[in-house]
Amino acid sequence: MILVIKNDISQKEFDEIIAKIKQLGFTPHISKGVKKTIIGLIGEQAERYKEVFESMEGVEHISEIEQPFKLASREFKEESTIVKVGNVEIGGKKVVIIAGPCAVESREQIINIAKIVKSYGADLLRGGAFKPRTSPYTFQGLGEEGLKYLAEAKEITGLGIVTEVMSVEQIPLVYKYADMFQIGARNMQNYDLLKEVGKTDKPVLLKRGMASTVKELLMSAEYIISRGNYNVVLCERGIRTFEDSTRFTLDLNAIPVIKSKSHLPVIIDPSHGIGIRNFVPIMAKAGIAAGADGIIVEVHTNPQEALSDGPQSIFPEQFKQMVEELKLIALAVGRTL
Repeated sequence: MILVIKNDISQKEFDEIIAKIKQLGFTPHISKGVKKTIIGLIGEQAERYKEVFESMEGVEHISEIEQPFKLASREFKEESTIVKVGNVEIGGKKVVIIAGPCAVESREQIINIAKIVKSYGADLLRGGAFKPRTSPYTFQGLGEEGLKYLAEAKEITGLGIVTEVMSVEQIPLVYKYADMFQIGARNMQNYDLLKEVGKTDKPVLLKRGMASTVKELLMSAEYIISRGNYNVVLCERGIRTFEDSTRFTLDLNAIPVIKSKSHLPVIIDPSHGIGIRNFVPIMAKAGIAAGADGIIVEVHTNPQEALSDGPQSIFPEQFKQMVEELKLIALAVGRTL
């Protein structure tokens, strides 16, 4: 349930409410909006203490959150959340572009691509040091060596790093180098991993599973938020349907649906979503027109020889043109790039 706090509450009254929540064994989740402050009381037994809080002076009224995803819902927080990744804000007026190769292949490769995408308008650098692959015989990433190359690319270009963490054991290592954890589609329901990144202060990019519903995506986000990390960005990256002419089906419906249900920012991954290089810029534009807060896209200088996802990686020239076209789309929907 949620406690709506009176606007004229004193600090002492507010502290008393927080103390009572903790005394009863719950963790208070505070949402300070423009119009009102809400405290979330999450748990199966929370409703039994409704009368306790109704009698407290600073509580205006109490209501229940109908959605199963409590803290991620608009019922808990009406205003859209803005997630900060370094100096970059995701979820505000500006459309954010995250770009780079699927995988870090070498020092020269990642630094070169970082310089290129930076010069053409990227806000953050993506690149996998650990790669979850369908086949155990394909390139699995460079591990910590790749993370060090990403760190060097950041030092040179100033671009923050978005990179994948695949297991609980990897969290401390990736934490040292990344500005944002990426949870890949295959790990969207790895609940142990979600809970552990939820205990950190690192922003999280959570990708939708290839066979997961919007509700399941939001429930996975709930695992992270419920542990105290509210800096979650959702990513629609394409789902598996009966259609086999593209790699996946980019679910543009998910953008407005998620926005109506949740306060969390939403970006799209047109690279995985369609899997065909020449169609990636088209779907990127469609996603921004549909209300996405940004894109994450794969760029490679020589995709024919890429060690991972070459067919869906766009050339630098395509990336440059796409960014210019996205500026027009962003302007048309009242945003900037």
